[in-house]
Amino acid sequence: MQTVVKPLRVLLFDVFGTLVDWRASLIELAEATTGPTGPAADWAAIVDDWRREYQPAMDRVRHGAAWRDLDSLQRETLSDVLARRHVRLSAEESDVLVQGWRRLRPWPDTAAGLDRLRHSHVTATLSNGHVALLVDLLKFGNLRVDAVLSAQLAGSYKPEPTVYRTALRLLECEPEEAGMVAAHPSDLRAAAALGLRPILVRRPLEWGPATPLVDPPALDGLLVADGLDQLATTLGC
Repeated sequence: MQTVVKPLRVLLFDVFGTLVDWRASLIELAEATTGPTGPAADWAAIVDDWRREYQPAMDRVRHGAAWRDLDSLQRETLSDVLARRHVRLSAEESDVLVQGWRRLRPWPDTAAGLDRLRHSHVTATLSNGHVALLVDLLKFGNLRVDAVLSAQLAGSYKPEPTVYRTALRLLECEPEEAGMVAAHPSDLRAAAALGLRPILVRRPLEWGPATPLVDPPALDGLLVADGLDQLATTLGC
């Protein structure tokens, strides 16, 4: 018997790296915040180190530590990275950088691509950022989605299955009716394991121009696009 493939009704979007350029935005913010009289520092390396601490901090929550929002985790990991790099910032400067995650520039195709995709799909964020952060970020970037969903609503962090299941439950959506749109294979693997359609959006500049392209994960039904405009065209929007 031939398997009936349901059309996608819902698209869930990862945010950091998929919809917005965290790296260039934070490097620029750090350099502007500290200014020419601030500490001599390799802000590109510091921002990269800071981002690499993101998953280990969330792993501690996934493994039993009390849930804390991303601002709290980012403040702690920034302090650790600055200490290792022997860079001193004032409390006010550190807070500017933490709050900078609410003012990340969208990739050039994001706004128009989301608008096209909203014509024929329910669109929602599914990010490890908490709801208040995501609301500020979407407003800053003038990005429109139909729902702001966060791992916060599941009291956990991706790629825990409960995060994806909670999003599906809230949207009253079956897994096979939903696509997970992300630039990160780990996100797609976790979603695909629950029956969501994996959709890889390539973001070759996420970690800077010298970073090799991410290899598409070997997942059934994988779609690959070089941006949201291309994805909209592929999905017939």
